[in-house]
Amino acid sequence: MSIETLDTESNSTPLQDESLTRHPRVSAYAGPAGGWGALRSVSRHVKRSRAPWKSVRSLLRTNQAEGFDCPGCAWGDSEHRSSFEFCENGAKAVAWEVTGKRLTAEFFTRHTVAELLGWDDFMLEDQGRLSEPLRYDPQTDRYIAVTWREAIAAIAERLAELESPDQALFYTSGRASNEAAYLYQLFVRLFGTNNFPDCSNMCHEASGIGMEASLGVGKGTVLLEDFEHADAILVFGQNPGTNHPRMLGDLRRASRRGARIVSFNPLRERGLERFADPQVPLEMATLSSQPISSRYYQPRMGGDMAAVRGIAKALFAMEERGDFQRAEAFITAHTQGIEEWETVVRSTEWMAIESQSGLSRVQLEEAATIYAASRNVICTWAMGITQHLHAVGSVREIINLLLLGGHFGRPGAGACPVRGHSNVQGDRTMGIDEKAPGWLIDALEERYGVKLPRELGYNTVESLAALEQGKAQTFIGLGGNFSRATPDTERTEAAMRKLRLNVQISTKLNRSHLVVGAETEAFILPCLGRSEVDASDEVERQAVSVEDSMSMVHASVGFKEPASPLLRSEPWIVASIAEATLLRVLPQRGENANIDWMALVANYDRIRDEIAAVIPGFDDFNLRLAKPRGFHLSNPVRELRFPTESGKACFAADPLPEAILHQQMAQRDGWLTLQTMRSHDQYNTTVYGYNDRYRGVSGQRRVLFINQIDLQRLGLADGDWVDLVGEPRNDGSERRAPSFRLVKYDIPSGCVGAYYPETNVLVALESHGADTGTPASKAIPIRLERSNRIV
Repeated sequence: MSIETLDTESNSTPLQDESLTRHPRVSAYAGPAGGWGALRSVSRHVKRSRAPWKSVRSLLRTNQAEGFDCPGCAWGDSEHRSSFEFCENGAKAVAWEVTGKRLTAEFFTRHTVAELLGWDDFMLEDQGRLSEPLRYDPQTDRYIAVTWREAIAAIAERLAELESPDQALFYTSGRASNEAAYLYQLFVRLFGTNNFPDCSNMCHEASGIGMEASLGVGKGTVLLEDFEHADAILVFGQNPGTNHPRMLGDLRRASRRGARIVSFNPLRERGLERFADPQVPLEMATLSSQPISSRYYQPRMGGDMAAVRGIAKALFAMEERGDFQRAEAFITAHTQGIEEWETVVRSTEWMAIESQSGLSRVQLEEAATIYAASRNVICTWAMGITQHLHAVGSVREIINLLLLGGHFGRPGAGACPVRGHSNVQGDRTMGIDEKAPGWLIDALEERYGVKLPRELGYNTVESLAALEQGKAQTFIGLGGNFSRATPDTERTEAAMRKLRLNVQISTKLNRSHLVVGAETEAFILPCLGRSEVDASDEVERQAVSVEDSMSMVHASVGFKEPASPLLRSEPWIVASIAEATLLRVLPQRGENANIDWMALVANYDRIRDEIAAVIPGFDDFNLRLAKPRGFHLSNPVRELRFPTESGKACFAADPLPEAILHQQMAQRDGWLTLQTMRSHDQYNTTVYGYNDRYRGVSGQRRVLFINQIDLQRLGLADGDWVDLVGEPRNDGSERRAPSFRLVKYDIPSGCVGAYYPETNVLVALESHGADTGTPASKAIPIRLERSNRIV
């Protein structure tokens, strides 16, 4: 990585914190992940929250038995917790939530919506916690204060006026609790639609589809304790140092006891190289660290399926030499289809594997040797696998590899898709799913005595198409920042401006609140944060529940005084809209669900009783939730039961894709394959600052990581400024992300990386997995043009 002298990135946004917004530079980062750098970062973000003591108190209650669940990632909690159960990025999320800054209607007397559209994502959310419900006034182009009663009544009236319930879209982010998600899906289905675009559509959809086809269950099969017993951990397409840093502690412990960690990632990521645990005094005092990866391989983007195919091919050759033995008894008793898969693997030429993976035969044979020597293997992956056109095939190939060695049904082995937001898995378990499963509709109809829709609803990509075509007119967002999470930004925002009603349930201001059209009636409904007391007339401190990546369901109880007395909980907001809307809608159909919505939110135990009556695995929900660590939703695969049609796990015999994007771009002069990703000061669309410490970037976000070979080939140099140009849209309009600084980086030639949401404009709405609907955000064709930016 190169070193740059001071430069200034043009930005019309007002600057408030010089340490985070000035003096852009790039300098090599020599330290480990974690360590003193992480502690300094935590200190800086706590300080700038304007509520440092509240931030510290909140951090000490994060992920504790009597505290609240971190609003960040979905990594699991250990059975034996320490006093500090948060990571650097979790601390940023907590400080971001408990900030002393407040945003009221007065803010909009100083700023119009048109002006705020020129601000960047960091500055919008940095204005502080939303403090009162707001309604958009198109005459003044400002949000103004509105009462909760007025807002709920207006929203219910607009919903009831729709010609069809399918004209409404109901989005959910992974922040919503199980209780809020259950009420939300119940309300929406009673309203009459299955339109549930959600964050799962944009991240791990391929994991669920692929695993369900192979194993009969679309969830991970490991517990956190399994990392203590694994002999090898294969990490595919993820960067835990930034995206789920608490995972590094478990990888560190595995590495120290001798487990082999084999990482596959196009970029060199410090968190996969070495880690200094801030909770280990010796490492902090001696400035030492623990190596993480035994082997680090850098496939070209999208090449993981070919890489796994190569490992399997090497294993079959080792078997012939007597150096590997497949799990014959397990395969015979519990699987089907290995013959077809083995035939496909053996017939795949090494030349095709090397070309597509970007790795050599020697490297893949080395990885196979580690696999063969390991009794217990865990495979773990994230969006580097799932955000591709052939993502389901990649997931199923990983499962094939695990099945070959019988790595299910015993400690230290299994599949671990690492989910993103803290309750994205729980939302899906609660029924947030546009593909309404039959058993769920049956159970809901039996419970509430109302006939519910069974037709497929819109996923995220389909929702945007529906908006463009005028088939959808109303949008309600339960958390998240929809317009910044979705692809093809300009096209997305043009579609959103066609909305007649735009309702955003949020804790902070974001761009989705500002994308309004001339006829849009828009509301911002401010909700409680995870750390805040959720009280009712019946319960002094209400608990909600969440489900982590290991299917552990546990309680979260806020303790901090709410940022404003006008905040309401997500369950209360959902229930209020549901009650007001269904009172108008159901009688017109001659139906009555007999649900006392306000009684449910007065005591969330009642919501959990409803969940227990409808959702399998939640028997005695309230009793089991009271345990310090909660409870595990049983996974039949752990007991070697596979609920597929045949009752056995299924090997997939898919051929490799004919040519993935990096191979196609190699045939086009000057074109590259781009993957979007987070910076270290970022979680999903929330940007905490302008730094990316581990990659050596400070004070800026518009950077493009590129190999030195590509710089020379294209006649460019480290530090040059370029525009990123994608393939034109079908109407001929251009996709362009202007003014990116080139940063020389250790990344395969032909592949480049940049942060989202700034580069979402380059992701074509049509470029998504045919069977997943997930945008191919890790495989974007681009070319570079010199920028007209004046340095």
